[in-house]
Amino acid sequence: MNKQALKKSRIRKGDTVVVIAGRDRGKSGKVLSVDPAVGKLVVDKLNMIKRHTKPNQKVKQGGILEREAPIAISNVMYLCPVTKKPTRLGVRTLDDGQRVRFSKKSNDSVE
Repeated sequence: MNKQALKKSRIRKGDTVVVIAGRDRGKSGKVLSVDPAVGKLVVDKLNMIKRHTKPNQKVKQGGILEREAPIAISNVMYLCPVTKKPTRLGVRTLDDGQRVRFSKKSNDSVE
């Protein structure tokens, strides 16, 4: 496993991100799930793939189904709600010992 995959991601479920590389470059969406061990995340309605599926207990109607595929964490950036631009995230410790994420562009805390 590479070092980047072992590094904990600052992007979390529910964040809005912008794709900066790949087929869906420039599009934004909400993060549905994050897998930091593999270094990938799933974004709502982005990186859609077609799955040929047989009917089963879960999927009554088989056929060609579209679903989201994972994207590498390195190919997305957090969308700052203040500036509406992609930004990096940092972590700062408050006086009470609480750790919060902050936008490096606007220097405002994120949550």
